[in-house]
Amino acid sequence: MRKFVSGNLNYSSWSIRPLLAVRKADLGIEEEIIPLDFPETTARLKKISPTAKVPLLIWDGIEIWESLAITEFVAEQTEPGLIWPRDTARRAIARAVSSEMHAGFAPIRKACAMDIRGRARAPDMTAELQADIDRLQTMWSGLRETHGQNTDEPGPFLFGAWSAADAFYTPVVTRFRTYGLPLSGAAADYAAAVLDDPLFKTLEEEATAEPWWISYAPEGRSSGYLKPEA
Repeated sequence: MRKFVSGNLNYSSWSIRPLLAVRKADLGIEEEIIPLDFPETTARLKKISPTAKVPLLIWDGIEIWESLAITEFVAEQTEPGLIWPRDTARRAIARAVSSEMHAGFAPIRKACAMDIRGRARAPDMTAELQADIDRLQTMWSGLRETHGQNTDEPGPFLFGAWSAADAFYTPVVTRFRTYGLPLSGAAADYAAAVLDDPLFKTLEEEATAEPWWISYAPEGRSSGYLKPEA
């Protein structure tokens, strides 16, 4: 069995990063969504996941439960250049910025929960949130200027052609749109390219059609159905 298990596509940023790589690789992997924050969610995940969390890739009896590890595993199953840049230097930098996203940017994660279909007022600006925004603006613009104009692998993404680095930053791009956060120049052009990519467009349609909602409040998270179950 080869299956990718995710949380809600609309809300689970940890899920959609490796999911985009899984879909780009086109390996015929089955997909399953386990909606988050319902009373039965943890019990369902405990049956299949070592951590009782998503994402999870099940591949012929192997369980891979971490987003970067899933992405690297999928990359090994495909031809070079499809998931990571083909060039050694660009590939190393793509991995570095993906790891930076994986481990950092806590202020923007906390202040701006991912909600692909939602639109909300921008949160109160703090020094920490502004620092994240500034770093993303500088990073995206710099990568486009230094590595994006790649004639060997052309495209509008961070390293020219789409790569896993774009998968890892897609949830952040959606946050800029959801909360109306500022971007300019090459960074704004990059965000627009991510939102216009067919890979994301398909995911956006699926996220919009999901029947579940999650609410974030000081007292904790809650969930429910937008409409009765069929």
